[in-house]
Amino acid sequence: MSIQIQVAKRLQHTEEYYFSKKLREIDEMNKAGAQVINLGIGSPDLPPHPSVVAALHENALLPNTHAYQGYKGIPALRQAMANWYQHFYQVTLNPDTEVLPLIGSKEGIMHICMTYLQEGDVALIPNPGYPTYRSAVQLSGATIAEYDLEEKNGWLPDLEALAKTDLSKVKLMWVNYPHMPTGARVNKTFAKALIAFAKQHQILICHDNPYSFILNEHPESLLQVEGAKDVVLELNSLSKSSNMAGWRVGMLCGKAEWINEVLRFKSNMDSGMFQPVQMAAVKALELGKEWYEELNAIYTGRREKVFALLQLLGCTFSKDQVGLFVWAKIPAGYTDGFALSDEVLQKAHVFITPGGIFGSNGNGYIRVSLCKDEKVFEEAIQRIKNIKR
Repeated sequence: MSIQIQVAKRLQHTEEYYFSKKLREIDEMNKAGAQVINLGIGSPDLPPHPSVVAALHENALLPNTHAYQGYKGIPALRQAMANWYQHFYQVTLNPDTEVLPLIGSKEGIMHICMTYLQEGDVALIPNPGYPTYRSAVQLSGATIAEYDLEEKNGWLPDLEALAKTDLSKVKLMWVNYPHMPTGARVNKTFAKALIAFAKQHQILICHDNPYSFILNEHPESLLQVEGAKDVVLELNSLSKSSNMAGWRVGMLCGKAEWINEVLRFKSNMDSGMFQPVQMAAVKALELGKEWYEELNAIYTGRREKVFALLQLLGCTFSKDQVGLFVWAKIPAGYTDGFALSDEVLQKAHVFITPGGIFGSNGNGYIRVSLCKDEKVFEEAIQRIKNIKR
């Protein structure tokens, strides 16, 4: 007879990730012969630069690279990360004290929440925003306070309105620009205002910054703003910028004191990153502007196809958005993005992400990933044309 074990309270209000459930549904449709085109998930389909793969191979062949690694990453990787920040963001970081390599930046979201949040604390998260912010805060035991992002405000928070609310228990605030899912960019005026807001209210700004190189000619970091190191911890990643999503290479950058505090938690959770992966990451971080230009030329062509697809669906959208997705407002006649997404999935066998999974302010929107070849988008367009006849 099987015993009954109840999950911990921290997990009872944390649902299975939406895409985890949806992929099972799509898998069942494919088993029935549907051949669904999945335009939902932002998993880069392009490979890293050949030199990155070569570095992995060369270092994996060495006999002395397979042991446990240090929790802070090898010095060469921390130096490469600091150099990358200096070269592309004009941000100076001490590689020994202000940079912490991560096994993907997603783990850093949890590390930060578990390091600083507990029952009685409040964390601000964006609506719409990356669902993992909500999950990580819930798992920490802290209370979630959403702040609204709306199209009329350029998907930037209204800091004046936020300042009028009770912020006495707010310990940290999650922000993410270029923003996922909307593709909105932060401007310098807002960035300065955000830093001033954080200082006034004693709030740690946690900036998740994995999309700054995608379809964006001028990558930006919040750490560029004067005084930002006093209030900002920034996460970054090679998943999108270097096509290394499955390699799990991220980084946390900020004040030495905070890096050490997060390390106290992280060191109890893993045993370091595989050294050949670290050496390959060094190579990726050394790539010049040409790499990003070539990557963005491909994404530009794909984005044009997505624009055409969205126009067929009657959606409206901004062509100024950046990042790995296109965010679009659904046409009249649909209750929400879920309804449009389900219709296209069932009738055209094309999956598009409903904006509501990112929060209630996304209910009237859908999101399309750029992580497919142009020919795949052409096939999706044809399928949608067929159901529109």
